[in-house]
Amino acid sequence: MQFKQTLTFSFALLLGALCCDTNAKERARSYYLIGNSLTWDTVPSRLDGDVQWHVDCGVSLPHIHKNPQKPCVKTSTLWPKALKGKQYSYLSMQPHYGSTLAEDVDVISKFMGMQPKAIVVIHTGWARQASRAEEHASKDIKAKLVHSPAYFNALLAELKKTHPKREIRLSHAQGLLQRVAEDIAAGKAPFKDVNELYRDKVHMKLDTGRYLMHNAMRHALDQPYSSKGYQKLDPKMKKYLDGVLATLKRKKD
Repeated sequence: MQFKQTLTFSFALLLGALCCDTNAKERARSYYLIGNSLTWDTVPSRLDGDVQWHVDCGVSLPHIHKNPQKPCVKTSTLWPKALKGKQYSYLSMQPHYGSTLAEDVDVISKFMGMQPKAIVVIHTGWARQASRAEEHASKDIKAKLVHSPAYFNALLAELKKTHPKREIRLSHAQGLLQRVAEDIAAGKAPFKDVNELYRDKVHMKLDTGRYLMHNAMRHALDQPYSSKGYQKLDPKMKKYLDGVLATLKRKKD
């Protein structure tokens, strides 16, 4: 009996140690996000752990790289200081209208070079209401950025070709809106129009849309889904959006 009790106690200690070690590793993870208001709509401040960001308004990654001095979000930690001063566990970057595929590959590679150990997340953002469906269907990757699977898959392929040893993944944010649009067309969503997730021409509503995009970013950063800060979200809407998020099954692209 004493041997069994000792064995049980030792096993409990081992489980406790493993649990504490896992929690310590999670707390030690750090995250840095670069982008514009579509990155801000993922609500970085509600992410877990050590999180900083550089968020400017309505501009592309090349613009942010060339003009880091005065981002519109005043709580930003300027990227030159952040990326030179600390090695982050995860680095998220958001391409936007105005840049070409070659320009995005170039600037993302420059940021990656400053963070050689970080897991890289390409936050896809999403299209304006008026052009969402057209952009999603576009196969043109030679012109400037559009929010389509073709563009972001090509971007991912080029980055992996250039950086074959790096882990690079997508947030799939624009794909989630397409999923909602398809569900609406099939009569499977509690919305009549995908534009109900938007609060203006391009940004997400503070509850439904931001809940979806916040958790898309959490998934890309290997964080568990969270409803913290979204207590007013209609339970029916939350259940549906959780189902949409459940389609994000892959850890790597």
